[in-house]
Amino acid sequence: MLSIAVAALHEREPGRLWPLLASALPGLCGGEALIYKLDDWSESSGTVGMSPGVAAAFDRLGDGALGLLRSGYPFADHYAGDDDRAPVTARRAAGRAWASSSTARLIADAMGMDYVLGIPLRRSATPVTGCLVYRSDTDFTDDHVRLAQRLQPLLAAVDEQRQLLERWRAAAAAPQDTPEAEALTPRETTVLLLLTDALTAAAIGRRLGISSRTVHKHIENIYRKLGTRDRISTVLRAQRLGLVATPGDLPDRAPSG
Repeated sequence: MLSIAVAALHEREPGRLWPLLASALPGLCGGEALIYKLDDWSESSGTVGMSPGVAAAFDRLGDGALGLLRSGYPFADHYAGDDDRAPVTARRAAGRAWASSSTARLIADAMGMDYVLGIPLRRSATPVTGCLVYRSDTDFTDDHVRLAQRLQPLLAAVDEQRQLLERWRAAAAAPQDTPEAEALTPRETTVLLLLTDALTAAAIGRRLGISSRTVHKHIENIYRKLGTRDRISTVLRAQRLGLVATPGDLPDRAPSG
C-alpha cells in the first residue's frame, strides 16, 4: 500500500493515476481484476477504466456490455439511499438477486468471475464513484472488506491528486516548459494550486488526506524552489511563471470526489 502511495505522489500525468491503482489494488484486497468509475454511474455515459487484461474481454462484447458496467448494479442503488460509503460485496448489497442478474452473467462470461466488492470514494455524492474489485471461486471475506475500508483514504487522496493535476494542466499557461515546474514534485504542485485558493494548511491537509505538518513541509519546499518567503509572493510568482492561472483565467472547477 505504501509503494502505491509513493508512486502516485511522484506521478505527474493525472491520466496514469487510476491505471496505476487498477494494476496494484486487486491484489491488496483479495481480488483478481478491477474496474473503476470516475463520474456518473449510468448506462449511457461515464468514464470506465479497467485493470490490465480486462478491457480486451469487454471489447469483444460490445457497447451493451459496457452499459451494464456503467450502471453500477447493484452498488449504485445500494449507495443511493444514504450517505454510507462503506465497502460492500455484490451479494450483500443485492442478496439472492445478484446471482441471477444480467451483470453477474456478464462478468462470468467476460471475466470468468462471480464475486464483486464495491469500494466507493468516501466523499462522493450520488451518483457514487469508485471502483469494483472482482474475484472467482469464493466471495470476499470480512477481512477483505475491512482492508478495502482501510484503502478508501488512499483512493480518495489519489483521486484528489488526479483532479488537482487536471485542473493545474487546464489552467496553467505552459507549466511543462518551465524549470520551476520541473523542480516542483506533483504533490508540491497540488499544494501550490490549493494555496492559490487561500486555503489554510489545515484545510489543505483535509483535502489531500495529510497532516498540517506535512503541508507546511511542502510549502517550505515550494518557497525554496520558487525563491519566495510568503504565500502572497509565492502565488504571484507562480502566476507570472504560468504555474497557476491568474484569477481571470480560472476554469470552472469540478466537484471534489
